[in-house]
Amino acid sequence: MINKPDKNKLRKKRHMRIRNRISGTAECPRLNVFRSNTNIYAQLIDDVAGVTLASASTDSSAEGTKVEQSAAAGKLIAERAKEANIKRVVFDRGGYAYHGRVKAFAEAARENGLEF
Repeated sequence: MINKPDKNKLRKKRHMRIRNRISGTAECPRLNVFRSNTNIYAQLIDDVAGVTLASASTDSSAEGTKVEQSAAAGKLIAERAKEANIKRVVFDRGGYAYHGRVKAFAEAARENGLEF
């Protein structure tokens, strides 16, 4: 029997390759995305100080499809970034393909004022 590769293990390898190249600062934090089966979570991270500056996620009671919920979370993180006087970020897709919920999240964040 052939062993199937563990999708999450492969995603974590991709994420580590990405993380070796990008880092967030206080002026330009890293916008990290984590996608679970039901929700999407995002954080604005200052890697120099090792702190989370803002965060947002979809709520399990939110209305609409997962893609619509992800777009709402993108809008929310952009609003919270504005409150923290953050305009530019470095996007960390977390090893996920830039497709579907991750793409909807990123485009909503861009439309609401974040630059990346």
